[in-house]
Amino acid sequence: MFPWDKDELNPEQETAILRPGSVFLVACPGSGKTRTLTYKIAYELSRLASKKQFVVAITYTHRAADEIHERIEDLGVDTSQLWIGTIHSFCLEWIIKPYGIYHDALKNGFRVIDQHEREKILEQLCAPYKKPKITFWDCDFYFTATRYILGCQQEWKHDGLHEILEKYFTILQENRAIDFEFILFYAYQLITDRPVISKILSQLFAFVLVDEYQDTKQIQYSIITSILKASQGTTKAFIVGDPNQAIYQTLGGYPMAYNEFKMLAGIEIDELELSKNYRSSERIIDYFGNFNVHATKIESASKDKTYESLITFNAAVSKDDLEDELIRLIRFSIETAGISPNEICVLAPQWVHLASMTRRLVASMPEYSFDGPGMVPFARDTENFWYKLSKVALTQASPSMYVRRLRWAGDILKDLEMVGASTSGLTRKSLLRECNAIQIDEQDGLAYLRTFFETIFSRLSIDYKLFPLLQEHHNAFFESSQARIDRLTKEGTAFIADIDAFRKVFQTRTGITISTIHGVKGAEFDTVIAYALLEKMVPHFNDPNGQESAMKMLYVIGSRARKHLHLISERGRKQFSGDDYVATIKLAQCKFSYDQIP
Repeated sequence: MFPWDKDELNPEQETAILRPGSVFLVACPGSGKTRTLTYKIAYELSRLASKKQFVVAITYTHRAADEIHERIEDLGVDTSQLWIGTIHSFCLEWIIKPYGIYHDALKNGFRVIDQHEREKILEQLCAPYKKPKITFWDCDFYFTATRYILGCQQEWKHDGLHEILEKYFTILQENRAIDFEFILFYAYQLITDRPVISKILSQLFAFVLVDEYQDTKQIQYSIITSILKASQGTTKAFIVGDPNQAIYQTLGGYPMAYNEFKMLAGIEIDELELSKNYRSSERIIDYFGNFNVHATKIESASKDKTYESLITFNAAVSKDDLEDELIRLIRFSIETAGISPNEICVLAPQWVHLASMTRRLVASMPEYSFDGPGMVPFARDTENFWYKLSKVALTQASPSMYVRRLRWAGDILKDLEMVGASTSGLTRKSLLRECNAIQIDEQDGLAYLRTFFETIFSRLSIDYKLFPLLQEHHNAFFESSQARIDRLTKEGTAFIADIDAFRKVFQTRTGITISTIHGVKGAEFDTVIAYALLEKMVPHFNDPNGQESAMKMLYVIGSRARKHLHLISERGRKQFSGDDYVATIKLAQCKFSYDQIP
């Protein structure tokens, strides 16, 4: 049985972990949700009665999956019976790959296209649509059980979008290709049309854990609850999230209510909560509590609960002076407030707002480095073989990285075996030794990776060009990576092509983080600086749940901060109509005693 000391968990966390049945857990920000999930997984792994059973954990991002996996390994727990990953990876691994032969669209083979290829196809299809102008960014969609739903709320574009997507679906079908939305749709169809799949999986899974349930789509809920229902109560569930942080509703995510989940799953499930916030000062919690839509209970429990946090709101600065204001706040945070650069985050609603600003900040503050997912120089297609290999290629051998790199090596070997490459005599350790022995003197990041890939396969005596899937992945990785570098270079970040920028992708953050509001969810910083908090940006102009969404976005922004929070609704940004954007209504209406920084 997995043990822990009494001071490692609070009573709420311990109750949730030790509850023998299924649990529906509402966790406020900073409540130790990841720790609770980690200990719950470790606890259930230690209680497995059969070597043929698994604990399955479904996370919203691969980053979250890696973090939880590593924490469990750090606890000294055997993870050989743990499967952890995103819902898309889950559907591929457990439903589509083993049972795809029973689906007409999959039975003759398939490949998953990456975001770059998807974007390229849709851009070509959108090109003729000039009145109304339709772009790739309008083409988001998601599936329900019976049809697809457009993400674009501009109804005058819908006829054109339906025509474009029908052509897109035909191209996928003709090329036996699927994208991420079709992964979910086909998995749902398989598990619905063949109930035996749910039955088999329910016998394999002792426990199913779902993180960030508030961002889950209806079709995803249906897949999970189908497995739970088939188990007739033998497969337990641990469902965790915060309905106040449901900011993906325009993409189909929504926080299913406890009673609705219980009814769909057909199981007994206890509703519990984590209400103690260990992250933020009491003042920060009081502030973002103004945007608490679902009346989640939040109690300050941080060691810095009495910290004298600065919370500012600037609705007077002009767009032309915004760069100077951001620099002033960053310098104040570092030089006066004593905040480390890697504990500062600059946020905006969309990357279009951040691209040029990031370039200007980098140029104006050369003494500091900047990190952020928007500054990743190569394609982050987590299912691509060469992306997986790049993680080993771009990280240094060190004691702190050993377990992580060993797991990555295992993923690489598994993919090689799947395509039919001979890996006899290779182990995870021997593969790492071969990788560690490669020395390359090359400053261009893509050239470095090309050389590394050719060298490692030469050392392994494997010709990857003999395997069509590896060759397809190779072409997609370098084509999409080059396109990404070209775009970022055009935006002014010429350094992005250097090997140092490549290596930073898999390092612990070292500089000031630049991110969108959506991209920062799950992270925390001592100081958060958010700008472009403007009506029709926060919330987005085509969001049908506008004011509620604005509340949730502001809640997410505020709850990322430990110590200081700076909010900006700059003047002078023009709408397409020519009118000025105004401050986000819910922010402007919030009555609070804001601070002033001289």
